[in-house]
Amino acid sequence: MSIPRNKQELLSEIKLHYLKLMKELEDISDEEAKKTELEGHAKNTKMSINNLIAYLIGWENLVLKWNKCIEQKKEVHFPEKGYKWTELGALAQRFYRDYEDLNFEELSIKLSKNTNQIISLIEKTDDEKLYTENWYKHYPMGRMIQLNTSSPFKNARIRIRKWKRTSRNI
Repeated sequence: MSIPRNKQELLSEIKLHYLKLMKELEDISDEEAKKTELEGHAKNTKMSINNLIAYLIGWENLVLKWNKCIEQKKEVHFPEKGYKWTELGALAQRFYRDYEDLNFEELSIKLSKNTNQIISLIEKTDDEKLYTENWYKHYPMGRMIQLNTSSPFKNARIRIRKWKRTSRNI
C-alpha cells in the first residue's frame, strides 16, 4: 500500500501491519524473545525480540505523548526531550531499558493496548486534522502516526522473519 492519505487508509494500514506482526510473534517462546540476536537499531548493536517490541511501544508512547501535548497546548519535543532526530539509536536504547523488566507476554499486551489507543485516537479525529494540519514541520498528524506505527510494525515483521529463517533454518 502507498502512503495513507486519509483516516480510513491510515486505520487499514495500521491494522494490517499490526495483525501481520502479531501473527509473526505467535510462535515465539519467551526464551527466544530474550535472545539478543537481531540487528539492533543503533549501528553495530544487537537486540532481542523483547527489545524490538519495546522499541515499538516507545514510539507509540511518543505518538500519544505528542498528541496530549498538542491538545494541552504544551511544548512538544520531537522526537523526545533530550534527543535529536540524529540520535534515534540512543533513543532506541532508552526504549529497551524502559521495558527491560517486562517479559514477552507483558510486552505484547502493552503493544496491543497502545495500538488500540492510537486506533481510538485516529477514529475520533477527522481527515482534516489528520492530513491538513501539520504536527511536525511539514508532516501532518496522520503521516507522523503512520511513520511511528505501521511502518515500524512492517519493519519489525521483516526483522523477525529474517531472524526466524536464520535461527530456525526455515
